[in-house]
Amino acid sequence: MSLPLVSIVIPSYKAGHFETCLRSALGQSYPNLEILVSDNCPTEAIHDICKKYAPHVIYQRNSVIREQNVLTALFAAKGEFIKPLFDDDVLHPFCIERMVAAIQHEPEVELVFSASQVISIQNQPTETRRPFEASGSLEGRGMMRSMVLSMSNFIGEFSTIMFRRQRLWEIGNRLFHYHRHDCSLGLADMAAYFNLAGERKVFYVDEELSYFRHDMRLESNSNPASNPNLGYCFSDYVDLLVECADLGIVTPQELAAMQPRVDGAAARFSNVFPMFIRSQQRYHAMLATQQIGVAP
Repeated sequence: MSLPLVSIVIPSYKAGHFETCLRSALGQSYPNLEILVSDNCPTEAIHDICKKYAPHVIYQRNSVIREQNVLTALFAAKGEFIKPLFDDDVLHPFCIERMVAAIQHEPEVELVFSASQVISIQNQPTETRRPFEASGSLEGRGMMRSMVLSMSNFIGEFSTIMFRRQRLWEIGNRLFHYHRHDCSLGLADMAAYFNLAGERKVFYVDEELSYFRHDMRLESNSNPASNPNLGYCFSDYVDLLVECADLGIVTPQELAAMQPRVDGAAARFSNVFPMFIRSQQRYHAMLATQQIGVAP
């Protein structure tokens, strides 16, 4: 089996755990890697860490933030496969080796993900995330259906995936848009997974190959104190459901069956997250459209 180039792409802002993150990329068993750091930290901390590991790290300074930093970093990659890694997460030493073997096993596979661990600031495991009981592939459309009908992201964060660079270039700069909806403020990761999988396959590796750090003191999308757009991480589930219904991935009957859940979530969240009202309205508009001509 060949050893194609893999790009480990690290969009960086937070320096607190960055060196641990970078060392996990440098410590991979897979030999054919480029490690690309895209740095928009307001200090020189990340730059100084990367300098310690030159020439094994490709460093670029970036003035854009959040999703634009991620996109800029991804499109700078030169590998056949791209492995995102966020700046406070950690990879298992065999992560790239296992994922390359999985994606090469089936030509139809566009996206690989794995089981993962949530870790604390002390690097202690706090939660194991294992969405399936065995490794295997599933259709992209089946993945989308499962996610929107359960309103859950069982793949997890960007640090747990690897995908084909060619597919990224086919999608272009709309990676975080799905169909008509812009998810870049909320569930950008899910929109990316939907776009990357498309009509092809994804593969799940039933090994804990990445570690997601949960540290509420740091700036992150899951920290309400630092993310004013946190509400979109809830309302986008409804919008992605609507988009899947418009594309025929979800049937009219399945869309209608989600009404108690959508309305219940709106009742809980709309006072705190007003963007949920618009998403609920979009859902009911789609429901009315899709129920025209549908037998009772």
